[in-house]
Amino acid sequence: MTAFKHRLPATLSTARLVLTAPKMAHAAAIAELCNNANVHKWIARLPFPYGLEDARFFIEQIVPSDEEACYGLILDGALIGVVGLHLLGDEPAELGYWLGEPYWGHGYATEAAQALIAAARSAGATALGSRARTTNMASRNVLRKLGFVETGKIIETDGNLEGQDMVLMSLDLTR
Repeated sequence: MTAFKHRLPATLSTARLVLTAPKMAHAAAIAELCNNANVHKWIARLPFPYGLEDARFFIEQIVPSDEEACYGLILDGALIGVVGLHLLGDEPAELGYWLGEPYWGHGYATEAAQALIAAARSAGATALGSRARTTNMASRNVLRKLGFVETGKIIETDGNLEGQDMVLMSLDLTR
């Protein structure tokens, strides 16, 4: 998946956002926004409580890894969330995102994900997957707006959401 990751642009822009790799300058904002129980309850791979060391680990280890294509969402110079693709080898990449709670309900997740989906299509992806807790109607609605369709349900076997009912969704990029 390294080749695919390198075909993605380093920076994406939307009407309101700049999407770029999270940097150490964003660590404090990431820590502050992620150290929120209302954010944590929806995210499979997010420790809680979430501190500055967790943000540093994310920036230094996860962001540059071959398995992730991460973009910080920058609004008026401030990081408000992250969108990315978890690269799964031969399987379709999995779209994921989170926003700090003050930024919920303003369309930022949809806007950022649309930009990343377009970039993934241009980079050669033919499909994407995603998942959301069955009870996370806001995220499921974002995914539906993006064109994802529900393809099944599973019980999460990993991370913070282990044992939770999840809805699997997919997006065909060939249309």
